[in-house]
Amino acid sequence: MKALPAVRPLSVVILAAGQGKRMNSDLPKVLQPLAGRPLLAHVVDTAHQLGSCTIHVVYGHGGERVRAALPDRKVDWILQSSQLGTGHAVQQAVPSIADDSMVLVLYGDVPLLRAPTLEKLLELAGPRSMGLLTVELADPQGYGRIVRDARGRVQKIVEENDASTRVRRIREVNTGVLAVEAVRLRRWLAKLRNSNAQREYYLTDIVAMAVKDKVRVVPLVATHAWEVLGVNDKLQLAEAESAWRAARSMDLLLAGATLIDPTRVDVRGTLRVGRDVGIDINTIFEGAVKLGHRVRIGPNCVIRDSDIGDDTEVLPNCIIERATIGPACRIGPFARLRPNNVLAARVQIGNFVEVKNSTIGEGSKSNHLTYLGDTVIGRDVNVGAGTVTCNYDGANKSTTQMDDGAFIGSGSMLVAPITIGAGATIGAGSTLTKDAPAGQLTLTRAAQVSLPHWTRPTKRR
Repeated sequence: MKALPAVRPLSVVILAAGQGKRMNSDLPKVLQPLAGRPLLAHVVDTAHQLGSCTIHVVYGHGGERVRAALPDRKVDWILQSSQLGTGHAVQQAVPSIADDSMVLVLYGDVPLLRAPTLEKLLELAGPRSMGLLTVELADPQGYGRIVRDARGRVQKIVEENDASTRVRRIREVNTGVLAVEAVRLRRWLAKLRNSNAQREYYLTDIVAMAVKDKVRVVPLVATHAWEVLGVNDKLQLAEAESAWRAARSMDLLLAGATLIDPTRVDVRGTLRVGRDVGIDINTIFEGAVKLGHRVRIGPNCVIRDSDIGDDTEVLPNCIIERATIGPACRIGPFARLRPNNVLAARVQIGNFVEVKNSTIGEGSKSNHLTYLGDTVIGRDVNVGAGTVTCNYDGANKSTTQMDDGAFIGSGSMLVAPITIGAGATIGAGSTLTKDAPAGQLTLTRAAQVSLPHWTRPTKRR
């Protein structure tokens, strides 16, 4: 049987040392936010999607702020104390890379590259070839041009500041992303010189070296220009945000979701949808969110790290965070589910109701102006308007339990820890500090007083 070829270890080098002066911001360029995460985080996460690899991040401006922004990412941090060009940046990383590795060079300010594109690029790189990602632009100003010979073979890359008028007419440009064997990369980097208009060591110069050494430079032309969009100022950052939003909306539409306006849905994480899901305008999804079949999301909602069951409707202007919501529930409008709530089937949480760290049983409802914190609610419980679970004594949180079939009258204060028994009724306006027995009416009432000779105060003249 023929032996399978050995899989070379992959080393990903991410260049993230740029200052980003054009951002006009105190925040380092690679930490500028895209879809709620730093630009650099997007690139690192994409690299991890390539499978087993070592990720080297070359950082400079921003120093420890850059490292601190990605504390949980498994990367090798390499400081570039002086920014002398892209070639110099990669030179800082190669001592940490074994000669038998395949090296993939990425950029911390190019956040929209997809893993499938990079996988195709890696397939083009081998013992006698280099993979080079290029793109054709209608306006190539500012980019290094790809110079090919008469047979269409890549010969070199010429930076715009060093390009002739003829070369500047070329529309195919360099993205900077390439894949090459480490042993060759190391040798070519040692030959770099800074004899150019910027007095920098250009990584792009290794393309001409590869051609001279008879190593094929195999270009992969990016299908979508937005995928290789570099972010250097706030205008480009906004363009990248729009491109991200459009790509995520396209994914949702192809998955069968109905979007009232695809330009006004923001997915800042991952969103999985069932069949016949409907999403209205100005909705934001953060973290990992799952929507079951036939879920309806109204306008102006923010949903974070939550699982919403089949046939549930979220009405306008709701905020939902780290919640598990069962089927056929009705949430909102203007409801807030703070972290750690579990709602069973057919639960109703209405307008101006806030729920935190609570479990609510099937068919229970709280439709108006209520706070439920650290609460365990059984089945078919009705919580009247203006009810407050007084769960915090200034030092500790305590639990309020409402058993099956309980009815809580409007304006009730339930001072935890407290249990409302099954089928109990709490009279409106009550303040309870002791358990309410099952099946009974419990209420507190102060004597009602009317003063016939009382006069309302008036303003002094």
